[in-house]
Amino acid sequence: MKRREFAFTLPAAIGFLADAEEQSVLAHSAVYSFERLLVTHSSGGAATRPVLHGKLPTGETVELHETTLMPDQMPHPAHRHVHTEFMLIREGVVEFILEGKSEQLGPGDVAYAASGELHGLKNTGTVPANYFVIAIGAEPPA
Repeated sequence: MKRREFAFTLPAAIGFLADAEEQSVLAHSAVYSFERLLVTHSSGGAATRPVLHGKLPTGETVELHETTLMPDQMPHPAHRHVHTEFMLIREGVVEFILEGKSEQLGPGDVAYAASGELHGLKNTGTVPANYFVIAIGAEPPA
């Protein structure tokens, strides 16, 4: 194996070893209808619609969900984890908490939470806030 080929296969191999649970490979394009997404509720009361969770053909683990937060609500306390997250605000106003500092975000804004950084979201508006989370990377086995 040439060094270049090894460099391309190494991230996929590491991702495979780091993620012990069986995941589906997201090998084909798909459409996910909002009306068909199942709704779950977090301990904080947020309504979450899981969209997809699996491994891309290039080796990365990805999880996508949509969350609705009522005013003054957080889905859970600020936290840290190994995977990286992008939060795309669709409606409403949220406070993005990052390592003890906060910033207001509105429709069209995007927050990025790097691996290991303390972060959280809170609806600081007067109407429900809706946002999508794209999580990239796998958590180590428990």
